[in-house]
Amino acid sequence: MRSGHEFSEKRESLYDTVKTMESIGVNVAVIRHPENEYYNQLINHSDLKIGIVNGGDGSGQHPSQCLLDMMTINEEFGDFKGLKVLIIGDLSHSRVAHSNTMMLNRLGAEVYFAGPEKWYDPTLEQYGTFGDFDELLPQMDVVNLLRVQNERLTTADGQAFDANQYHQAYGLTLERAAKMKQGAIIMHPAPVNRGVEIDSSLVEAPNSRIFQQMTNGVYTRMAILSRVLRYQGLM
Repeated sequence: MRSGHEFSEKRESLYDTVKTMESIGVNVAVIRHPENEYYNQLINHSDLKIGIVNGGDGSGQHPSQCLLDMMTINEEFGDFKGLKVLIIGDLSHSRVAHSNTMMLNRLGAEVYFAGPEKWYDPTLEQYGTFGDFDELLPQMDVVNLLRVQNERLTTADGQAFDANQYHQAYGLTLERAAKMKQGAIIMHPAPVNRGVEIDSSLVEAPNSRIFQQMTNGVYTRMAILSRVLRYQGLM
C-alpha cells in the first residue's frame, strides 16, 4: 500500500484507496501506515469486504512481528511462564516493543526494558520494569534488541546520533554477550544495524535466533493470510 504522504498529496482517503483495491479484485490489503490505529477509519465501513491486515501502525502495533517472535520463543523454551525477557533500545518509537510487551505479559513472561531513558515510553510501565542493561542482562532468558530507527529520531539538543557511543552504552557487545545466562537467546526484528544494536559477529552467533525469526515470519504471515481468506470463504 502507499504511504500516508502519498494519500495526502493526492487528496485520496485511505478508505478510497482500499475500496479501489477491492473493486479491482484484491482480497486482502496488508497496510503499513504512519498513523497509530489507522485501521479504525476502515473497520467502521460496513461496505468494505476486503480483508485488512495491519502491517504496522505508526509507533503502535506490529502484529505479525509479535506473532513470529512468540513462535520463536516458544520453539526455544516451550512455555512463557516465568521467562525473563529484556527489550532494549528505542522503546518510544517501536511497534515491536509495544506488541511484544503486551503479548508477553498475557502469556506470563516477566518483561524488562533498557536503553536511553529519553527513548523510554512510560505507558510500558504497566507491563514491565525499566532498568540498567548491564544489571539486567545476566538474568535474562531472551534479549530482544530493537533497531535504532534513524528515520524517526529527533534530538531536541540538535546533536547527531553517535552510533559508536550507542553501541558502547546500549549495544550487545562481545563483552556483554559473554555475561549472558546459559541458554539465553538473542533476538532482533531486523534489519540489523551491525555494530550499533549488536556486534556484527553476534548476529550469526550460536545463540542468535535472528535468522530463525525471519524464517518463522514466512510461516506466520502465511497463517495470517490464510486465516483472513478462510474467514472470507475463499479457502
